[in-house]
Amino acid sequence: MTRRRPSTPALAATAAALASALLLSACSSDKGEPVSFDNPRQSEGSGQAGGGQQAKGSAADKTLLPTGPRADFTTESTLDDGTKIAVTTLKGKKSGFTGKVWVWAPKQYFDPKYANSGFPVLMALPGGNGYPNNYWMGTDLKLESSIAAWSREGKSLPFIVVMPVLNPDAKNYYDGSDIPGQPKMGTWMTDDVPDFVKANFRTFRSRDGWAFMGSSSGGFVGLKSVLKHPEKFRAVIASGPDIVPDSPLWAGHEKERRANDPERLARHLADRKGPEVDLAFQIGTRESGRAKLRSFMDTYGKGPVKTRLNVIPGGGHNARSYVPAMADGPIQWISGHMQAPIPNG
Repeated sequence: MTRRRPSTPALAATAAALASALLLSACSSDKGEPVSFDNPRQSEGSGQAGGGQQAKGSAADKTLLPTGPRADFTTESTLDDGTKIAVTTLKGKKSGFTGKVWVWAPKQYFDPKYANSGFPVLMALPGGNGYPNNYWMGTDLKLESSIAAWSREGKSLPFIVVMPVLNPDAKNYYDGSDIPGQPKMGTWMTDDVPDFVKANFRTFRSRDGWAFMGSSSGGFVGLKSVLKHPEKFRAVIASGPDIVPDSPLWAGHEKERRANDPERLARHLADRKGPEVDLAFQIGTRESGRAKLRSFMDTYGKGPVKTRLNVIPGGGHNARSYVPAMADGPIQWISGHMQAPIPNG
């Protein structure tokens, strides 16, 4: 399923989506203004959350309150419900890579009844170059507004959505991996970005509070990351993903490439009998690769490796097909296996 370089229609759709997102962002009246993700009690100074504080009630054992240091966020755009997509620049301490990260928190995050609770995290990864932007940060694809609606309808948990850049430049794709001699994008994705989220948000200590979603190459990175680090991440929604590492930068590094191969990782996870991971795949009827996905599921989807396939009628290899289709099972399926916010009590 080697199609990491998008087809002309897919590339055009992605470019149009990004252009629309940038236009909408540029028109936002509060674009560039500071954003705070402190919860109501903390902003009032009551000390119920924040670095060095303790969660209370039934959430205490499961919640990790923000560890700090706090990042400086600015507004990228504002949704109709008043929630904001914000952006900051992260200097990765472990990878050494510096890049942008966009974040969004649902309205429930600011509800005082959840002031002591963590929230599940969904790391959303784009296809294509994934640099210098992550197209999920645009309001036109409606990822965040859809999650907001689905959470009200009981189809989805109210995820914090985190959108890091996928690659260090626009010249190559790096398979979200530490390819020898290249920027350490695997460490960036599975260490630096989660550490950044924990520093700034109320999260869960358990892997049951952490998942990926992504399209095309982003779907591959999410899939590979969950299978390689099941102690950190529980689930993934991988739409139109590649299922083998195929960056040309792997040339001469076969041992390292194999260590990042989802097929080998899934087999090893099944052989050692866990921990359980939940892999939700999506693919459109107008794109290739369905047979390879089914083969992967039939071969490796056993024991602790749980799989699900959503076939999108008329769907193409593009983000506009994938987001609405998530409501047809995938988002509810992974939500049912993950930790929900815990109300005060």
